[in-house]
Amino acid sequence: MAPVSVNLRTTILCLLVWAHLATSDRVYIHPFYLITYNESSCEELGKAQEEERPDPTFTPVPIQAKMAPLDEEALRAQLASAVEKLEEDDRLRALRVGTLINLKGLHVYTLLSKHTTHIFSPVALFGTLASFYLGALDPTASKLQTFLGVPVVTQNCTSRLDGQKVLSALQTIQGFLVAQGGGPRDTQLLLSTVVGLFTAPGLRLKQPFVQGLAPFAPVTLPRSLDLSTNPDLAAEKIKRFIQAVTGWKLSLPLAGANPDSTLLFSTFIHLQGIIKGFSLLAEPQEFWVDNTTVSVPMLSGTGTFQHWTDTSNNFSVTRVPFNDNVCLLLIQPQHASDLSKVEAYTLQVDFLTRKKNLAPRTVHLTMPQLVLEDAYDLQELLTQAKLPTLLGPEAHLGKISDTHLRVGKVLNSVLFELKADEGKQPPESVQQPDMPKALEVTLNRPFLFVVYEQHAATVHVLGRVTNPKSRP
Repeated sequence: MAPVSVNLRTTILCLLVWAHLATSDRVYIHPFYLITYNESSCEELGKAQEEERPDPTFTPVPIQAKMAPLDEEALRAQLASAVEKLEEDDRLRALRVGTLINLKGLHVYTLLSKHTTHIFSPVALFGTLASFYLGALDPTASKLQTFLGVPVVTQNCTSRLDGQKVLSALQTIQGFLVAQGGGPRDTQLLLSTVVGLFTAPGLRLKQPFVQGLAPFAPVTLPRSLDLSTNPDLAAEKIKRFIQAVTGWKLSLPLAGANPDSTLLFSTFIHLQGIIKGFSLLAEPQEFWVDNTTVSVPMLSGTGTFQHWTDTSNNFSVTRVPFNDNVCLLLIQPQHASDLSKVEAYTLQVDFLTRKKNLAPRTVHLTMPQLVLEDAYDLQELLTQAKLPTLLGPEAHLGKISDTHLRVGKVLNSVLFELKADEGKQPPESVQQPDMPKALEVTLNRPFLFVVYEQHAATVHVLGRVTNPKSRP
């Protein structure tokens, strides 16, 4: 399997499948049928609307309210169990949504990278957008559906996204990431998704909306606090609250929203991976930043990996498996100054869909231990995408609250950690006469990385490493 090509090669295959389905039966099947409403669901929706049953609501408790600390191992087990007995439609639905995640995620990452270095989660982006879709009414719902990559072909119910199907697919995609493949050396990954719904005092949220977020964010925290008197103080309270609940050491400051905001929506993703067979070197090693070096903790190990070099474009790629299903792609430009150029090239469809038949080889890899954190405001991103009003004051979000909402910041925050499976320096290995000589690969200058899952062909996290020692 090609190291970088898998994700968007699968994307193209999915699009071809969709096109085939669309042309094979123009009446009953359309490309997105697995994630839109079917006839029976539409009938149930119609009956519910006729009965005009009001949704139950509740007022979030104050942000000072105590709760049990987050158990990330329990969350991993919960996600893993969600993929143990899947139907074929569930797997295909996850693959369809994975395709949309990749297309939207890589496009948005390109927008963000024009302004600053980012560690980015396409799954978190898509989950946040899908969450707002779940709470939206037309015309906002139609605009969000189109932005997610599923055009509203007609006004019929069956051309509309089913938000619960989409969020269920996101749960499957996250479950694929953390489920162990059963191999003797499979490495466990931890993935935790936390959504904070921070409201002005007295604002009531609809229970079906909050409960409906559970497949994407098993930990959803509705809390109220004063957002208007001192927005920066409110942001600091939110940060302290999330740190207390999760135990994560968040270093990024959370800027306050506009004083007239009544809802702040925050998605927090924590992904921790351990590279099997790797250990932490006893002494920090040098990593080049601009024209100088910094000393950083380094991981080292020898394994059988796919590795290739593109001599015409001056970069190399190493594919390091976490297990049989999840891998870490490491892309290193030959020259640090080429980082942006290589990034633009390697994240294009024509590169990522190119087939590479590579035989694995023995590689001795040395790379930084990573603790990377980044965040962005989706409201600012929508402005860059020329959609500044999509979640603005005129947005129709009547499935979130009966009160007209003024959405402040929509924060997506990612904490990514890459560690060794032991805390000591690896022992010196003796080269056997019949063993192939290990290729030395050292990531001691800026590089790119991608965490990729194969079952749903989804990019979970990607980004640049320009200085492993600094956190934003």
